Amino acid sequence: MNLEEYFKRIGFHGSFEKPDLVTLKLIHKQHIMSIPFENLSIHSGETITLDLMTIFEKIVRCSRGGWCMENNLLFGWVLREMGYDTTTLGSRVFSSVLNDFPTVESHLINMVTIDGKAYIADVSFGVSSQIREPLELISGKDQPQAAGIFRLTDKGDLWVLEKTGRKPELLNPDFAKSGLVNRKDTYTIYGFTLAQREIDHFSEINKKLQTDPTSLFTNKSICSLQNPTGFRALIGWTYSEVTFKPERGVDILDMRDITDEEIESILKEKFSIKLKNKLLPVSKTVDYKL
Repeated sequence: MNLEEYFKRIGFHGSFEKPDLVTLKLIHKQHIMSIPFENLSIHSGETITLDLMTIFEKIVRCSRGGWCMENNLLFGWVLREMGYDTTTLGSRVFSSVLNDFPTVESHLINMVTIDGKAYIADVSFGVSSQIREPLELISGKDQPQAAGIFRLTDKGDLWVLEKTGRKPELLNPDFAKSGLVNRKDTYTIYGFTLAQREIDHFSEINKKLQTDPTSLFTNKSICSLQNPTGFRALIGWTYSEVTFKPERGVDILDMRDITDEEIESILKEKFSIKLKNKLLPVSKTVDYKL
């Protein structure tokens, strides 16, 4: 494991001698535009592990992506190697079904402190909820990014991340009623405390999310990757390209269903992913939005 391999993977060629905010923003953005958020291992006969060396081999050397506990664990290691003051945090992803936060912290994020200011660095939430650069940990401040306006609010016992987005404009009328389309202007993403977490804290939930028949990740195969103007996603058999149009107040969604025969080429051409085993796509009805 070394930083040079990681920097090559994300296409970063700048100086990394000074752990400042400018460099943090750059590598954060390069990561999300180079490394997909994906759970394809679950649906292609692999097991997702929290061993850092295994994650490095998978994401950096085998050009794969990963879900939050892989991507953000790797990113945390990178930040510490670069000299950043980094703390691992656990967050609870908001459930619209419960209309509340579950009790379990299933999402790993990083807090980075620079010159006395704290920032939330999260390179692995995916789709339209993915932040493009770290968010300053300041309560109630609107922080505009390409995907919309993000906001962190200190609720006392929990910091809460919300996003205000734009209206979806669908190019394919067949998806007018699709459950994948997010039609809420403002919604809650997750909540977290500032308590430091060790990687063992996530061991049980890492196993459960891969095996529980009610888990989002066993019910949907997901792969998404950010780009300068939006993002692309393959969820089950539905391939989507989303283009942000802030000047018009909309996000343009170009969605289509693909066949099993197209899966391999879509993964290779759109996400630069080549799986060792055959992917068995899944897209059961669970709460998940683009």
